[in-house]
Amino acid sequence: MPATLHAPPAPPAPDARSAAAGSDFTPLARKVRASGLLERRTGYYVRAIGLNLAATAAVWGAVAWAGGSWWVVLLGIPLAVLSARTGFLGHDAGHRQIAGSARANRLLGLLLGNLVLGMGHGWWSDKHNRHHANPNHVGKDPDVGEGVLSWTREQAGRKRGLLRWVTRYQALLFFPLLTFEGLNLKVGSALFLRGRSRRDQLVEGGLLALHLVAYLGLVFTLLSPGKAVALIALQHALFGVHLGSVFAPNHKGMAMPEPGERWGHLRRQVLTSRNVRGGVVTDWMMGGLNYQIEHHLFPSIPRCNLRRAQPIVRDYCAEVGLAYTETGVVESYRQVLGHMHDAGEPTRV
Repeated sequence: MPATLHAPPAPPAPDARSAAAGSDFTPLARKVRASGLLERRTGYYVRAIGLNLAATAAVWGAVAWAGGSWWVVLLGIPLAVLSARTGFLGHDAGHRQIAGSARANRLLGLLLGNLVLGMGHGWWSDKHNRHHANPNHVGKDPDVGEGVLSWTREQAGRKRGLLRWVTRYQALLFFPLLTFEGLNLKVGSALFLRGRSRRDQLVEGGLLALHLVAYLGLVFTLLSPGKAVALIALQHALFGVHLGSVFAPNHKGMAMPEPGERWGHLRRQVLTSRNVRGGVVTDWMMGGLNYQIEHHLFPSIPRCNLRRAQPIVRDYCAEVGLAYTETGVVESYRQVLGHMHDAGEPTRV
């Protein structure tokens, strides 16, 4: 992964309107930088990575201990939660939040993503970089691109056959479909390596293969085939639901720039993002991504500093008259599902 993938995206060549909007970001950037919140929190991440790896090892120890009972399958639940934690840490490495050098962050991303999680860091970084540069912008943001689900009425109107039926009921099917997302992330990681450089194929592909061999070897060594398959299915289904439940409230149902429309960095990141209110538990379960506005404005802020950056950003948005969206957890999902239902309207005519 190139070292520059997760630097804050530079605004495109602006017109007069976007230039004015873009200039509004400079005073905010100065305030946040002066607060010291952009400084690395190495100790925090050492503890977070260490505890996550130790907890994962402990759960696998419990799998070995309880392998004779079908109750062991339920250990797929904590394994899914801990896998999501690993994913969040890989995400932070991709944004250069953890270490001071690009090389160290890349190494951490490869180890946490490819080796421990089995999700390609290069694939994720390429996709996520394009998302950060143009959030919610159809044609530029892959997270609102053409796929199984439709994010605009125009996309829905083009669906045919089974995909049209899925789009018609996509608000109801959203969470059930997320059960396949864990598998989809791994398949997408492998497919991404086609056409990549020989070096990327060897390094990333080798680590993905090592993860697959070690993971399947461990499960089928500790458990009978039936229990092993059940544990794998439960872990990956809940892992997909967990990640999807974290990422969906961030942007879905928020402003979507029109084709050809250019916004400055502040406007582009704030108006397309939604924060989710909550306490320590919400922060932990959502990996800090419930502070999505702050994260998009300053991707390199260590996750543990996002809560402290929020009042600075929120007050500044009020000062310049920019809408700052923050909702509770339940309301965020209501808005997301409402947007999905509305986008699917053409399939119900």
